[in-house]
Amino acid sequence: MFSYRHGFHAGNHADVLKHTALVATLRHLVLKDTALTFIDTHAGAGLYRLDSEHARTSGEALDGIARLNAITDPLCEALQDYREVVRSFSAPGSLRQYPGSPFIAQRLLRAHDRLRLFELHPTDSRALDTHVRGLRAGRQVTVLREDGFEGLARLLPPPSRRALVLCDPSYEIKSDYARVPALVAEALKRFPTGVYMVWHPIIARPEAHDLPRKLRTLAGRARKSWLQATLTVKSGKNAKGLPASGIFVINPPHTLRERLAPALAQMAELLAQDASANFSLEASP
Repeated sequence: MFSYRHGFHAGNHADVLKHTALVATLRHLVLKDTALTFIDTHAGAGLYRLDSEHARTSGEALDGIARLNAITDPLCEALQDYREVVRSFSAPGSLRQYPGSPFIAQRLLRAHDRLRLFELHPTDSRALDTHVRGLRAGRQVTVLREDGFEGLARLLPPPSRRALVLCDPSYEIKSDYARVPALVAEALKRFPTGVYMVWHPIIARPEAHDLPRKLRTLAGRARKSWLQATLTVKSGKNAKGLPASGIFVINPPHTLRERLAPALAQMAELLAQDASANFSLEASP
């Protein structure tokens, strides 16, 4: 249950997709003065060293954020914004740290916004605690050492009635594919106006194929708008590592599709590992 460690994968192509979408979404949501609550159901360690043994062992960041960091040609606005946020966690001219979703969110939120971070993995939750203390953010950030699948419901709706919920489990356990739509269904009942962002792997498993379809069905039944972006960097046949991933957003900002379209095109071009690289972007009518 606890074998997955995001430190091996930090800054890979899936993080580039997920965090570009996250930055673009948060940029829009903070335009409104009312406080926003960011809830991460699987927060991880929060910060990752790209020169750590984990990162060097996998080398996945080399085909993700490191490629973008080396680009001197202009990037589109959303991808450039994401890259600058990531760079802000390292000294100028270096890229030694990669921020996880909690730290990206905290960097973009205001003082009156709140972060609620779930992490069950004992090692990562301790690391998250340590990293959060380093922020000196006081009561703005709360770390909850428990299962985000089970704990989310009691936080909804938040006092301000505005929230972005990010759900990106490892999917290491097969049951995650069923727990994600169950979590979203319950969340929509409790707090139908929340923004819900789900990251998912695209791999040759029936459960992985069915997950975005189930999320579209949930959004349709709740009469909520949705957006799905996918990025494929290599063929899944005989390939090591993750070939593709997607991000599914319910109640997305109306600006998100326009911002992601050029970013996805550049990701597919710049992060391609073979000729199969491509992207897709779909949204509800």
